[in-house]
Amino acid sequence: MNAPLPRLTKGPVGVRTPLVDGIDKVTGKARYTADIPRVDALAGRILRSPIAHGRILSIDTSAAEALEGVIAVCTGDDCKVPFGVLPIAENEFPLARDKVRYRGEPVAAVAAIDEATAEQAMALIKVEYEPLKAYTEARKAMAEGAEVIHDDKPNNVLRKVHQEFGDVDAGFARADLIQERTYRFAEVNHVHIELNATLAEYDPERDWLTLNTTTQVPYYVHLKVAHCLEMDESRVRVIKPFLGGGFGARTEALHFEIIAALLARKARGTVRLTQTREETFIAHRGRPDTEIKIRMGMTRDGRITAVHNEVIQRGGAYAGYGIITILYTGALMHGIYNLPAIRHDGWRVYTNTPPCGAMRGHGTVDPRAAFEALMNEMAEQLALDPFQVRRVNLLQAPCTTLYAQKVLSYGLPECLDKVLKASGWAERRGQLPKGRGLGMACSHFVSGTSTPKHWTGEPHATVNLKLDFDGGITILTGAADIGQGSNTMVTQVVGEVLGVEMGRLRVISADSALTPKDNGSYSSRVTLMVGNAAKHAAEQLRDILIEAAARKLEVAPNQIECGHECFRISGEADKTLDFAETVRAAMVDSGTVTVKGTFTCPPEFQGDKQIRGSAIGATMGFCYAAQVVEASVDEVTGKVTAHKVWVAVDVGRALNPLAVEGQIQGGVWMGMGQTVSEETRFDRERMIHGNLLDYRVPTIVESPDIEVHIVESIDPNGPFGAKEASEGMLAGFLPALMDAVHDATGLRPDALPLTPERMSDWLEAQENAS
Repeated sequence: MNAPLPRLTKGPVGVRTPLVDGIDKVTGKARYTADIPRVDALAGRILRSPIAHGRILSIDTSAAEALEGVIAVCTGDDCKVPFGVLPIAENEFPLARDKVRYRGEPVAAVAAIDEATAEQAMALIKVEYEPLKAYTEARKAMAEGAEVIHDDKPNNVLRKVHQEFGDVDAGFARADLIQERTYRFAEVNHVHIELNATLAEYDPERDWLTLNTTTQVPYYVHLKVAHCLEMDESRVRVIKPFLGGGFGARTEALHFEIIAALLARKARGTVRLTQTREETFIAHRGRPDTEIKIRMGMTRDGRITAVHNEVIQRGGAYAGYGIITILYTGALMHGIYNLPAIRHDGWRVYTNTPPCGAMRGHGTVDPRAAFEALMNEMAEQLALDPFQVRRVNLLQAPCTTLYAQKVLSYGLPECLDKVLKASGWAERRGQLPKGRGLGMACSHFVSGTSTPKHWTGEPHATVNLKLDFDGGITILTGAADIGQGSNTMVTQVVGEVLGVEMGRLRVISADSALTPKDNGSYSSRVTLMVGNAAKHAAEQLRDILIEAAARKLEVAPNQIECGHECFRISGEADKTLDFAETVRAAMVDSGTVTVKGTFTCPPEFQGDKQIRGSAIGATMGFCYAAQVVEASVDEVTGKVTAHKVWVAVDVGRALNPLAVEGQIQGGVWMGMGQTVSEETRFDRERMIHGNLLDYRVPTIVESPDIEVHIVESIDPNGPFGAKEASEGMLAGFLPALMDAVHDATGLRPDALPLTPERMSDWLEAQENAS
């Protein structure tokens, strides 16, 4: 049919809109997994390994099983199927079989009538181990002759990556300045507020299993639970209630979810498995400890001629996202600047520590920080302003990177302009009092990865809409709202297309029995992919309503315009149907109206098959950010304080500027935590950061003023031009603060976090050398 005439009124897209679930959260009405009432639920507990590496010689559960009140005990014998987020890297069991590979790894689990009985039962389980040499450092784990953690990886390297694009040697030969630096970034954790929890209900009469769980990826939990329990997928239901954060920690099925399911089935009932803060730290999946050696060549005017980066990651005991993460450390060198030649070498190494995974800005934060830090240092050596160096290396969109990534919208130049002006950089850089300085950096991130982890040929996203007699529209989406506001986003998109009030729209999300499959909330894929699917569904429903109105008003559909909850003949204000009348007309002979919207990334955005791994870095759009940080360093204590951040972010189109601002502030704040204080630490394989006293997350006291500037480049692929808005800015804070520390003290930091102890040592060494 012909396209409808323009909307009568402005819709909700682009309007500052409170989150649709915000009232539920702030009033306490929202129910999280641990809040779900089930008085008949058994208490689940996990017995964990006291050693970091060893063979399991025997497990005796007889005394625990004989204890009154114990309903079920599970060990590795109850699950012989491994799991993992990637089909080619499934090497973890929910309960260890034959061997343990990190301290705290689950070995057995108990379901009992109450917590006290479960704890008593765990104390009765006897496990005999043969200890093996353990490693908490990547270089020692990959050394010749090291004890093997996984039999198929004799050097403990999960994956090696060696890629080269362009003539790197010629690029360095052409350079006027070549510098090489090594940086070390500590492993960090997501520290989401809500602790891990699962409520697993097994119906023995129907062989049905229902899980309510803390996840970002209900579909992948569904898949892995069914796989590990060897159940037909149709007999499993996964529901994501309200979620208290994720940031990547929950972008794969985790052991406690599968263990809860095993216990529930064995107990033939319902099991609640809630984790302590320490256990949540043990589940981990954080950003890996990373060592980066980077070499860069530049001409006198600051133009990059070649880059060579070498990355070693401490991946922990199991594969997790490791294969992707180590690829990302090279793939996301591309897409932000014009790189004529680059060589990337990477090693993802197994160690006897909790497994690492994906974390906000997955795979790019540490390499980007190293790149930007060296870029700033070289700018100074060439007597160039850091902003000037960025500008001479900007891309010219549209373009295609050496890694086959297409860049169709590129707001980084405007981002640079905004923070340069807002911060007073030109007047204030190098002019602040002693111990206080300004620093800058840029960063970017993908708007969804164009290749799903499990390729099935299905659309990347599906959204269903249901319109019934009451005139209410129900949006059914499998996308997981994890606090980023995806439920609000799809509501705005549907409301914009249909021209209806937000109150007419209801969202049901992330329940596998009700909502269509969605791959989950990871890599900032939801706004672009699910937003496009919602737009497609709404356009179909709009067409149905327009046709119904046209029939009722006896005109052609292309004469109908819609908006403000009415449909009318263009130019004839007196010939109008309100929304209720139009709905009744649409339901004649059809009843309830249902439509399905889908979105699939076109093949040209799915990577170049001739470039190994390019699909991993493929995306339909990049978010770009520039930021300036003002900070001070206390010369006595070594304490680093960030006082003010000016950040400009190219989000394509801000569908909800209120939510976008919040996401940008959160991304900057999370980058600050990694930069100044956060670090996982081990003492002879024993975790010594398992609480919020020893793991130093910044509080509001340490939080700087964050001034947000939204840049809209209007991406041709995004819904109404939108791209991602929550990850691209994080990586830029690290090098910007490092640069501010240099401006304040003359030091060039090469390791994070910038703790008072580390800064004091550097300052003392600097004083002794002067």
